[in-house]
Amino acid sequence: MGAARCGAMANVSDWWGRGGLEYPCVDLSGLPRHELKKLSDSWPIPREELSRLRQLVSPLAPRDAVLEPGARFGPLTGSGSGSFGQLFMQDPWSLYARREAFERLQGAGLRGLLGCPLQVRFRGKHPPELLELQLELRGRFHPDCLPVDRKPPCPTCGNDFLKLPEHPVLAIESLPTALDVFRLAAWSTLIIVTERWVDAARALDLDGLIFEELDIR
Repeated sequence: MGAARCGAMANVSDWWGRGGLEYPCVDLSGLPRHELKKLSDSWPIPREELSRLRQLVSPLAPRDAVLEPGARFGPLTGSGSGSFGQLFMQDPWSLYARREAFERLQGAGLRGLLGCPLQVRFRGKHPPELLELQLELRGRFHPDCLPVDRKPPCPTCGNDFLKLPEHPVLAIESLPTALDVFRLAAWSTLIIVTERWVDAARALDLDGLIFEELDIR
């Protein structure tokens, strides 16, 4: 499936781009065309311009959205082909579902489900109805899995240059109690689901994903 999004936070000259900050349910279509063009341009920009664009997008985004360079907004658009599982990932940091699978997960009482339709064109008379899940950022790593000599974050851009731990351990006190699926705030490309999610997906026979157990302390 090939696709693009309608807007993204531009890069800033001394800031790194962060992956996994995806808000498919955020509608930026009401913004002026020239502003959308700026949001979609990946060329580095001054910090002052990044701040202005952040203020422009903030009223349209979730209250706790992380609006950093690399954040993406709006549904996937473009053309699609091939077959899709009930649950699937186009890349390791984006989670998608067929409409019927999403509704079955909702019926199972899973929490934190917010799905937005893809604006993707398919050939044929009966195209699949696909949704992308918009996930909240929550949780952090337990200190036991982090380097003891790690450097503090850059005071200018906030980048801590931390690598994904080989064996991630999550800090239990930082994990949400009202969500069954979310992004790890400490590593936004890592999608976390609870045992309730795994049990429901297996009980409903929803294919397409492989789950890996993580330790918590």
